[in-house]
Amino acid sequence: MYRIGFGIDFHQLTEGRDLWIGGVKIPHHKGALGHSDADVLLHAICDAMLGALALGDIGMHFPNNDPAYKDIDSKILLARCFELIMERGYKIVNVDASICLEAPKIKPYSPQMRDVIAGILKVSVDDVSVKATTTETMGFVGREEGLVAYANVLLTKA
Repeated sequence: MYRIGFGIDFHQLTEGRDLWIGGVKIPHHKGALGHSDADVLLHAICDAMLGALALGDIGMHFPNNDPAYKDIDSKILLARCFELIMERGYKIVNVDASICLEAPKIKPYSPQMRDVIAGILKVSVDDVSVKATTTETMGFVGREEGLVAYANVLLTKA
């Protein structure tokens, strides 16, 4: 049996924060604002996994008003979501994700992101796709006020 999940996440960009995307710290003058480390890509993948099994969303499992999750590394959240999937007898087939931001360029970091994600989800790096695009300077992403990530995840019974 297969299950497909879709996830999306948004975060504001602000001065004075680190920029974490896909479990990788990326040098940039702005970082994502959030209760956790605000890793938009890992949050979208978490939501895709949870959604595939109708387990709610990341905010339900890790509320942004819970001090336990303040500044938490989103790799921990991804690992916990993966545990929820495995507890129900599922495993990841593949992940296909896209990041939307104007700057910085993500391509140099995507191989490392794929390695991090594959390691946590116990799949081959060939089963993890990380792509990036801009909005051609349009909207809040184009004005570098925020970023967005989208993720699709295919699960199968283990």
